[in-house]
Amino acid sequence: MKTRSVGIVGVGHVGAHCAYSLAVQGIVDELVLVDINEQKAISECQDLRDSVAYLPHRVEVRAGGYADLKDCDVVVVSVGVITKSNNRLDELNVSIGMVNSFVKQVVDAGFDGIFINITNPCDIIARQVHKLSGFDKSRVFGTGTGLDSSRFKAVLSRETGIDHKSLVAYTMGEHGDSQMAPWSHVTVNGKPLAELAEENEKYKVDQAAVLEEATKGGWVTFAGKGCTEYGIASTLARFVHAVFHDEKVVMPCTTQLNGEYGQKDIFISTPCVIGKNGVEEVFELRLNEEELKAFHHSCDVIRTNIGYINEEA
Repeated sequence: MKTRSVGIVGVGHVGAHCAYSLAVQGIVDELVLVDINEQKAISECQDLRDSVAYLPHRVEVRAGGYADLKDCDVVVVSVGVITKSNNRLDELNVSIGMVNSFVKQVVDAGFDGIFINITNPCDIIARQVHKLSGFDKSRVFGTGTGLDSSRFKAVLSRETGIDHKSLVAYTMGEHGDSQMAPWSHVTVNGKPLAELAEENEKYKVDQAAVLEEATKGGWVTFAGKGCTEYGIASTLARFVHAVFHDEKVVMPCTTQLNGEYGQKDIFISTPCVIGKNGVEEVFELRLNEEELKAFHHSCDVIRTNIGYINEEA
């Protein structure tokens, strides 16, 4: 029987909670935690082991180095620091150096699975992991607007009174301020929200306000906690579950576009089919003119920041 193994590089607030989510949900059989602070990884392992006795399933947890990730099915990149500037791009200079320091080491050790990036700025770092690994684009993706989409659905649920499980709604583009919402594709169990709003005013929402609240949600969390952890941990766990169970589920994530939406050679978030091979298909939506303009703007923002990396990093 194949052991389902996940390695996590970087076990700060985000990495540690991702490990806990994967363990407590029974998604993995084995976790390998790697951190530049070896004692932090050892301590997180101990805490996770202490929790396993009360779980209905068995999970092996161990600390290790980059070479110990060679047999993992998935390696999660969650290194970096959180800034207080409310701008994920300010994390770039630190994050890019961290990723440059270990991705090739992991690949050279023999890792041949799937990289899932969380580290911010998510789209740019996913691109860098892809470049450094040399892997097919399907096997390197980022959580992207997967987390933002959960925030988006939560706000929509509150505003409409419809349970979030009955809403099909995404945000797309940069995991940052320039993300957009394809409102023409927001549905309630298949019925367009716009059509529902025409029939009953209680379903009308302030689209700009909803998107703004979803976009800024992470900073509301950060303001009182100094970090975010639960939302991204659940998002990451959902992606890993989709890979291990070959679900073919459609979720928004950061992937490389090669012609979709008229864009090429850029990593950005859009709905994708997720299965055992990672991103198995870009699920291209037919955007209206206004939506496509907003998406292209988000692409331009990412390209501008990539240019900055090439000059400064």
